[in-house]
Amino acid sequence: MSTNEPKNIQTNTNLTNMNQEQPIIVGLDIGTTKIAAIAGRKNEFGKLEILGFGRANSNGVQHGMVLNIDQTIKAIQTALEKCYESNPDLQIGEVYVGIAGHHIKSLQTRGDIVRQNIEEEIKQDEIDRLVADQYRTYIPLGDQIIDVIPQEFTVDNFQNIPDPIGYSGVKVGANFHIITGDKNAIRNINRSVEKAGLNTKDLVLQPLASAAAVMSDQDLEAGVAIVDIGGGTTDLAVFYEGILKYTAVIPFGGENITNDIKTGLGVLKTQAEAMKVQFGSALSDEAKSNTFITIPGLRGMAPKEISVKNLANIIQARMSEIMDFVSYHLKQVGLDNRMLNGGIILTGGGSQLKHLLQLTEYQTGLNARIGYPVEHLSGGHIEELSMPMYSTCIGLILKGYNDYENKNKQMDGNFIEVKSRGILQQEIVDAAAEGVAETEVKNIKQRKTLKGFMDTFKDNLIELFKEEEEDRSF
Repeated sequence: MSTNEPKNIQTNTNLTNMNQEQPIIVGLDIGTTKIAAIAGRKNEFGKLEILGFGRANSNGVQHGMVLNIDQTIKAIQTALEKCYESNPDLQIGEVYVGIAGHHIKSLQTRGDIVRQNIEEEIKQDEIDRLVADQYRTYIPLGDQIIDVIPQEFTVDNFQNIPDPIGYSGVKVGANFHIITGDKNAIRNINRSVEKAGLNTKDLVLQPLASAAAVMSDQDLEAGVAIVDIGGGTTDLAVFYEGILKYTAVIPFGGENITNDIKTGLGVLKTQAEAMKVQFGSALSDEAKSNTFITIPGLRGMAPKEISVKNLANIIQARMSEIMDFVSYHLKQVGLDNRMLNGGIILTGGGSQLKHLLQLTEYQTGLNARIGYPVEHLSGGHIEELSMPMYSTCIGLILKGYNDYENKNKQMDGNFIEVKSRGILQQEIVDAAAEGVAETEVKNIKQRKTLKGFMDTFKDNLIELFKEEEEDRSF
C-alpha cells in the first residue's frame, strides 16, 4: 500500500465507543519531505486512539522552513483531505504545529521576582508572572520567542526545586531555556496553516514533541539526548536530572544524504532516495564490496552499475558529520558519556538507516537505540504510525493534551486550595489549643506545604511543556 493512500482506520466505531468527554486534538507536522496530520483522542486508559491520519509530499519546505507558501498550503490541504477520507466524521478547526529549521536558536536566562505577600504560599499566578517576564528578554532583531521553558526553581536559599507552588519565601526565581526563531519563518508557517483553513493552537519545537512521544520516565531520570533526524534538519534535545538542559538544530538531514548520493553517483534524485532506503548503510565496513545495484539507463543509455560499498561511503560521510555535531553540542553543555546514562534515542525518518546505531555509538561513545512512538498509542492503530517518522506528530497531540489537562487542573485548583487551606488552618488551631510551641506550629505548616508539593508533582516528561497561554500576533 502506498503511504500516500488514505487509511481505513475504522474510526466510526472509535468515535462512538470512546470517552466523549475528551477532546479530539490534531497534530500537524510540516516537514521537508512530508506533511502529516494525525487526529487523536485519549481513551479511558489514557492511551491515544488515532481517529484520522493523512500525509502528503512536501514541496514548499526546505531545511524545515516554509519557502513556498502556495505549495505548502496545497500539501497541508492534501494531508487534511486524506485525514477526512480516513474518517468522514472528523471536524478539524485548530492544530498543534511543529516547528524546526536552522533559524531556531536557544539561550539560557535567569529570572527572579520579589513576592508581595511573603507569608502566603506561592501560587500559580506568581509562576505565570515569572515566566511572562522572560518574554521581554532581549533577542536579536528579526527573531521572536517561541517558547519559555522553566528549568529548576529557587525559593530564597532553597535550590533545584522542580515545582515551587506551595513553598513560602521572599523571592522566587528560576533558570529558563528560551527558544527563538526567525519572525518571517514563523509567519510563513502560520500563514500556510491559516490559508489552509486552520487555526494554529500552538507552535511546538519539533525535538520536544518527538521527545514526548518516544521518552519514558526512566529515560528522563537517567538523562538522554533525543536526536530527531528529519528530512531537512537534525534536531537535538538533551534532558538531564529530569529537566530540559539544551536544544539545538543541526542543518543537515536525510535530504542532504539523498543529494550527496545524487551528486556522487550521478543518478536522479528519486533513484538516490530509493537506493538510500533499500540498500543504504551508515557503515561502509558492513557493505559488501562485490555487490552492485543496476540503475536503468536514461533515454536509451546503457544501465548503470552502482557499488553498494560506494553508496555506504557517501552515507557514512554525511552521517558522521551529523554525529560530530551531536558530540560537539553535548560537550558544549558538559554532558559527556558518563552523565547521560540513558544514552541517545534516535528518531525521525532518517533514524531507520541500517547500521546507524553502531555508527552513533562509535562516534559519540554513548549507547543508542531507536525511539518508536508506540508507548502512548492504544492497540489497534495502523502499523505505519509506529514508525519513527511520526514521532513529532504523535508528540504534538500529547502536547495538546498536556495543555488541556493543565487547564482543567487550574480550574479545579481554587477548590482544592481552599479545602487544603481549611485543613491546614484547623491543624494549626488544634496544635495551638494543645499548647504546642510556635516553632512547632511553623513546622506543621511546612510539612503540609511539602506534602502538597509531593502530591502535585509528577515525574512526567510532558510536564516540561507547560506554557503560558497567550495570544501571539505575527
